[in-house]
Amino acid sequence: MSFLSATLSRVKPSPTVAMTAKAAELKAEGRDIIGLSAGEPDFDTPQNIKDAATAAIAAGKTKYTAPDGIIELKQAICAKMQRDHGLIYTPAQVSVGSGGKQTLYNALMATLNPGDEVIIPAPYWVSYPDMVLLGGGTPVVVETALETAFKLTPAQLEAAITPRTKWFIFNSPSNPTGAGYSRDELKGLTDVLMRHPHVWVMSDDMYEHLAYDGFEFCTPAQVEPGLYERTLTCNGVSKAYAMTGWRIGYAAGPVELIAAMRKIQSQSTSNPCTISQWAAVEALNGTQEFLAPNATLFKRRRDLVISMLNAIDGIECPTPEGAFYVYPSIAGLIGKTTPSGTVIDSDETFCTALLEEADVAVVFGAAFGLSPNFRVSYAASDAALTEACTRIQRFCASLT
Repeated sequence: MSFLSATLSRVKPSPTVAMTAKAAELKAEGRDIIGLSAGEPDFDTPQNIKDAATAAIAAGKTKYTAPDGIIELKQAICAKMQRDHGLIYTPAQVSVGSGGKQTLYNALMATLNPGDEVIIPAPYWVSYPDMVLLGGGTPVVVETALETAFKLTPAQLEAAITPRTKWFIFNSPSNPTGAGYSRDELKGLTDVLMRHPHVWVMSDDMYEHLAYDGFEFCTPAQVEPGLYERTLTCNGVSKAYAMTGWRIGYAAGPVELIAAMRKIQSQSTSNPCTISQWAAVEALNGTQEFLAPNATLFKRRRDLVISMLNAIDGIECPTPEGAFYVYPSIAGLIGKTTPSGTVIDSDETFCTALLEEADVAVVFGAAFGLSPNFRVSYAASDAALTEACTRIQRFCASLT
C-alpha cells in the first residue's frame, strides 16, 4: 500500500511553475534565458502600499487575526465592490485568503462532493481542474476556439450543464488568453445560468484592471443581479497592484458559503499574513491613479508582441482584450523540424525546443487544456520582449 494519498495521484504539478523553475535553472548555469512564463507584473509594488506595510510593522500589527481577515480589509473589499461594480456586500460575506488561489480552493473544498461536476472553459488557468480534483469533483472541460476569440458561447455552456453540475468557473479577462467578455457576451452566459438554478458561479476577476482598447470589465453578479445569491466573486491584489508575493486574495458571496470557507481556512492556514493584509487595505482604499498608466504600458507591450509574433509564418496570434498574456496558435508549425533534429509534434515539444535552442521560456498550450498553442506573458520590459520575439522569429525561421 502506498504511503501517499490516492488523492495526490489525481493531480499534477503546475506546468507554469515547472517551466519557470526550469528557466531559472538554466539561467543559473549561465544561459541568457528570457523568461516569459511567469504571470506577474515586472514593476514594483507602489510606494504607498509598501509604506502602509512598514507602518503596520512599526505599530506592532503583527499578531494573529481572524482566520479569514481583519475587519478593516473586509470593509475595504466591500467598498471596492460597491465602487467598481455596484455590488453590496457586508464583511460577513467576505473571505480573505493567502492569495487568490486559496480562496478558490477553499470554496471548492467546502462545496464539492464525489460526482459533482464543475464546468471549466478551455484554455483555463492550470490550477482550476486540479483544484476540482482535489476537492473530489469532476472537471468538465469545454474547449473554446481561436475563431470565437477563445470565448465560451451560450450554446456551449447550455450543452455542458447536467443535473450534477455544481459550479461554472468563469475568468475574464482570461489567463492564459487575455480574452475578455463584453457585457452582451456575458449576458448571454448569465441568461443560460438563470435557467439552471442549481449551478453556482465562481467568477475569477483577478485581471479586471488590465483591460485595453476601451474594453469595459464587468462581473456576472453585476450583469445579472439574479445570480447574486449563487455567485462567488473572487479577486486579489496580486496583478493590478504588483503584489504577487504579498499573497492576498479575497472573495465575496453568500454568508453560508463564506462561513464554510472560513471553517476550511481555520483548520489549514488560518489568517493571511497580517502585514500583507494592512498593505492590501491601503491598496484598495488608497490612490488608484497608477492603474490606468500601468494598463497603457501593458497595452503597448501587447501590441509589440502581437505584431512580432504575427510576422512569423505558421503562427497566428489574436489580439486579447486584457490581462498580460497572448495565446498564439502554432498549427502551421506542427510537423516541422528544428536545426537539432527535433520534430515539432506538439506545443510542448515546441516550447521545450524554444527554451533549449533559443533560450526563451514560454508555457505550452496543453497545460491550459487547448493545443497547439503557447502562452506568452508580456509582463516584461520592452527590450526583453523585443529580444525574445526576435529569438522566436529566428527559431521559427530555422524550422524545416
